[in-house]
Amino acid sequence: QVQLVDSGGGLVQPGGSLRLSCAASGRTFNSYAMGWFRQAPGKEREFVAAINWGGDRTLYTDSVKGRFTISRDNAKNTMYLQMNSLKPEDTAVYYCATLRLWVAVITTREVNYWGQGTQVTVSS
Repeated sequence: QVQLVDSGGGLVQPGGSLRLSCAASGRTFNSYAMGWFRQAPGKEREFVAAINWGGDRTLYTDSVKGRFTISRDNAKNTMYLQMNSLKPEDTAVYYCATLRLWVAVITTREVNYWGQGTQVTVSS
């Protein structure tokens, strides 16, 4: 069992930045690949970014490439998502997750544990 607590969301103006954190406890954190997903009102939950257990491989959805950076600190059992140049269309609840598989196209089917979510709102 893994418990995930995500935090760091908030209200930011377009072009601004936020850093999300995901603190893990329970089973060995660095055994898992990890990911961030988001869900906007009325839309399905979608993949945003992923990082493998060693932290040397990452994946991003096309809409955030060059703006978002995923990272992890296994010594602290924590994963991060640095979000820069935020746009109104980035507004959503963001969820961290552990991944049971590392595949070329990551979806919610690869998730085995979820965080509770943190709201990100990009608005002027």
